[in-house]
Amino acid sequence: MIEASDDSWRLGERTFRSRLLVGTGKYKDLAETKRAVVASGAEIVTVAVRRTNLGQNPGEPNLLDVLPPDRFTILPNTAGCYTAEEAVRTCRLARELLDDHRLVKLEVIGDKASLFPDMVETIKAAEILVAEGFEVMVYTTDDPVAAKRLEALGCVAVMPLAAPIGSGLGIRNPFNIRLIVENARVPILVDAGVGTASDAAVAMELGCDGVLMNTAIAAARDPVLMAKAMRKGVEAGREAYRAGRMPRRTAADPSSPLAGLVT
Repeated sequence: MIEASDDSWRLGERTFRSRLLVGTGKYKDLAETKRAVVASGAEIVTVAVRRTNLGQNPGEPNLLDVLPPDRFTILPNTAGCYTAEEAVRTCRLARELLDDHRLVKLEVIGDKASLFPDMVETIKAAEILVAEGFEVMVYTTDDPVAAKRLEALGCVAVMPLAAPIGSGLGIRNPFNIRLIVENARVPILVDAGVGTASDAAVAMELGCDGVLMNTAIAAARDPVLMAKAMRKGVEAGREAYRAGRMPRRTAADPSSPLAGLVT
């Protein structure tokens, strides 16, 4: 029997239990942010360095006061960056603000409308950051070739989009996600596009190591309740993947045997 307690996963040198990673933007205030994050059960929380006060603005509310680094693994991200240079500079700032913290989420946007990544600039930034000793989790398209290239560069996790950021459309191309998972030797986490708990479950059933989301929780009518639902969706999807689904059939197969019926 497979027990959930046996199912930890590794990210670089770190080990985690929760496979749900959550963002910290778009909530009405820091109190709601904290309630939703706690309800999600997430151990890793991602923070947009260019949009969030992590101590660089004295006198303003500090996210680290409600989500302390001794309880959560803070994942600085480069949201809002459109060039490799901007992204690298942002990661260096995060390293200074968080006492030589090296785990970062790299995203370099190429289009303001779709928020799709610029893969040329993403690869350029990844090369620089890995060389400087950063542990890079990287946002990418759902292109299996690009995913392997980023893994080869030394990224500790590859994070293909399921759909455009904030769209809530769910996984638009499960075939590509499955290809990426099957050919990876680093964790694969779906990032962007999840809208509800069933989307998270599908990602996990495809074999992903985790799911990162923000808008799906923060934009829900009840963010705290949705955070709980997402936690359960990720757990259910992971357990279904580990259990191994039944084969799909083109004909019915009765649950009760027909042989040996009492007459």
